[in-house]
Amino acid sequence: MTTASPSSVEPRGGAAGQRVLVLDFGSQYAQLIARRVREQNVYCEIVRHSITAERVRELAPIGIILSGGPSSVYAKGAPLCDPKLFELGIPVLGICYGMQLMCQALGGKVDSAPAREYGRAECDIVEADGLFAGVPKQTQVWMSHGDQVAGISNDFTPLAKTSTCPYAAVKHKRLPFFGLQFHPEVTHTPEGSTVLRNFLHGACGAEGTWKLGDFAAETIERIRQEVGNDRVICGLSGGVDSSVVAAMLAKAIGPQLSCILVDNGLLRQAEEEAVVAEFTQHFKTDLHVVKGEERFLSALAGITDPQEKRRRIGHTFIDCFVDEAKKIKGAKFLAQGTLYPDVIESGAAPDGPADTIKLHHNVGGLPAELGFELIEPLRDLFKDEVRRLGLQLGLPEEIVWRHPFPGPGLAVRCLGEVTREKLDTLRAADAIVVGEIKAAGLYRGTSQAFAVLLPVQSVGVMGDSRTYDNALAVRCVNTDDFMTADWSHLPYEVLARISTRVINEVKGVNRVVYDISSKPPATIEWE
Repeated sequence: MTTASPSSVEPRGGAAGQRVLVLDFGSQYAQLIARRVREQNVYCEIVRHSITAERVRELAPIGIILSGGPSSVYAKGAPLCDPKLFELGIPVLGICYGMQLMCQALGGKVDSAPAREYGRAECDIVEADGLFAGVPKQTQVWMSHGDQVAGISNDFTPLAKTSTCPYAAVKHKRLPFFGLQFHPEVTHTPEGSTVLRNFLHGACGAEGTWKLGDFAAETIERIRQEVGNDRVICGLSGGVDSSVVAAMLAKAIGPQLSCILVDNGLLRQAEEEAVVAEFTQHFKTDLHVVKGEERFLSALAGITDPQEKRRRIGHTFIDCFVDEAKKIKGAKFLAQGTLYPDVIESGAAPDGPADTIKLHHNVGGLPAELGFELIEPLRDLFKDEVRRLGLQLGLPEEIVWRHPFPGPGLAVRCLGEVTREKLDTLRAADAIVVGEIKAAGLYRGTSQAFAVLLPVQSVGVMGDSRTYDNALAVRCVNTDDFMTADWSHLPYEVLARISTRVINEVKGVNRVVYDISSKPPATIEWE
């Protein structure tokens, strides 16, 4: 039986009847652009930069956004788009590299900038109507470029400039084509949302019909029709994604839902007990718990490569899951909490960027044939949208606002080979880290906090004895959308309590360090 995803079948209608496509040229902000478009109640998808004009015509977007990217448009091998895109009559907004690409393709000249711009810049608006309606004549923007448009064709006219960039924004005189050298999608451009709104609702004619409530109602009805009288199995982890999936399924099919929790030995401290309590008391579901620790540890023995860890965990999870599912009479469908960033980063979107950043436990580890049909109700959503949807579905805040936990569990926070001893050490340390952040009243004010056990030993002194034990990294970040993130500026006293308690209470750790890396260039998880 082939897999299918009723939540991602084309063509879309209803709440997602209008869509905007973001062509990704390798930008670190591509997902953020899509997220900002959705904030305008306009559905948005990310597609590969090489998508054909014919495919775009089939998808019938109301607008196209060309993302930024690290390349120079005049360099050999630079990523280009299908030039026929500019013949479709669809409004186009080029951002940074996307603007340079469009201007070059339509007769302009791009060159290395005489003065590179990275960071905030003062921008003077030359034409205040249209794209810049409602924007002050002088406004702050965020620049990140070494190249810029050096000359525009007679078909274009400038809309804005900075002291070093004469074409900070341009528009085509006859066609609905616009270019921005700055990044409107980042919060460092205060009027960026206004500019995007003007493009979407002005140039593209967006009606603003993308609403989570409508999405939920349509998805629930689609699941109900797809499932019929059959039974659906949902894999639970205790995280917000699987919880929201379970809530949607419960509303759609009620008693036809069975949930399976695979205790892979990679869970956080007391995780199994908490999940069992939540899903037998709150959801009152048919819950099956699989004790799979030995199988997972055996599969991970001797493995240090992060991608291979994810791959083996994914396959072992499916094996455990299917073995248990066979015991559930009438099970035909498998539901998963796959999110849109998971699909994009795993390279699994049919029209999406092809590069794989990481294998996702749902997306990357699935065999072609499961014996179940696949339901992924959240496949089109970002994390913050899932949280809002969870609240709309009536989930308690302690579930909705729980910090994310990776599908491969502590295996990707235990660097190097995974062993039971290392996992026990990491579990105890992680509980202290999260516990102290909660005790300080900072849990809701941070987005994700956890411990990472490093394959590094260092010399220490405990009492009068020399030690040579493990180092532990503490990771805590703040983010609105989990596509970009900054490290949390935790108070020194909180960090001091974490360090003191971990070193005193967790055997095998004699050094604690704090990760102050942002995403990008780092990722939130270490593996």
